[in-house]
Amino acid sequence: MQTFAETYQHALERKGGEDQLLALLPTNIKTSAELSAIPHDRYLAEMTRAIFKAGFIWKIIDHKWAGFEDAFWQFNIARCSMTSPEDLESLYQDTRIIRNSQKIDTVYKNAAMILELSEQYGCFATLIADWPDDDFIGLLDLLHKNGSRLGKQTCQYFLRFIGKNGFVLTRDGVAALISAGVITSPPSSKRDLKLVQQAYNTWRDESGLSNAQISRILSLSIG
Repeated sequence: MQTFAETYQHALERKGGEDQLLALLPTNIKTSAELSAIPHDRYLAEMTRAIFKAGFIWKIIDHKWAGFEDAFWQFNIARCSMTSPEDLESLYQDTRIIRNSQKIDTVYKNAAMILELSEQYGCFATLIADWPDDDFIGLLDLLHKNGSRLGKQTCQYFLRFIGKNGFVLTRDGVAALISAGVITSPPSSKRDLKLVQQAYNTWRDESGLSNAQISRILSLSIG
C-alpha cells in the first residue's frame, strides 16, 4: 500500500503547493463536545438534507431549504415522529419541498430512529460525537441498519455536513484509494470498507491528520 506521504505529494503537485492545498481542506469538523451540544432537530435536518440531495441537484435543495424547515416543523423530533397519514398526504402535495413521497417518509422514520437510539445509548448526539474515528465504518453501518434511506454514501455526506470527522468516498477519493493499492475496485462489500478503514487508520497515524482531511487530500490528489 502506498504511503500517505506519496499521496500528499501528488496532491501538492496538482494544487500548486502547500498553501493552496491546505486552503481546500474541510473547516467544519467539530470537536466531540461541539457535536454533543448540537440539538437533535439539527441532526434530523442534516440527515434529511443529505437524503434529498442524493441523486438530485444540490443547489435546488439548498435554495428550497427554508421551505423544508417550515414544512417539517423545524424538524422537531417529537412532532416529526408523530407524523400522521393526514400530515403525509399534505406533505406529498407541499410545493415548499421536493415532493418525493419515499424521501418525505424518511423524516418521521428517522425521527423515530433518533429517539430509539437515544433510548439505547443515552443520547443520539453523544453517540455520534463519541464514536471512535478508527471505526467510522461501524457508525455508517449502525445508521444504515437503523435509519431510512441512509445508504453508506448518504451517511457519509450527512456526517460531513454535521461536522463529524469522517471520510466521504467520492469518485476521485475512490480512484485514489485504488491507485494507492488499498482496494481494486469501488468498495461494495464489508471487506472492502474494512480495508478502507484500515488504510485511513494507518495514514492518520502516519500523518497526524484527521479522517476528513485525509479524505479531501485523497480526492485532490486525483481531481
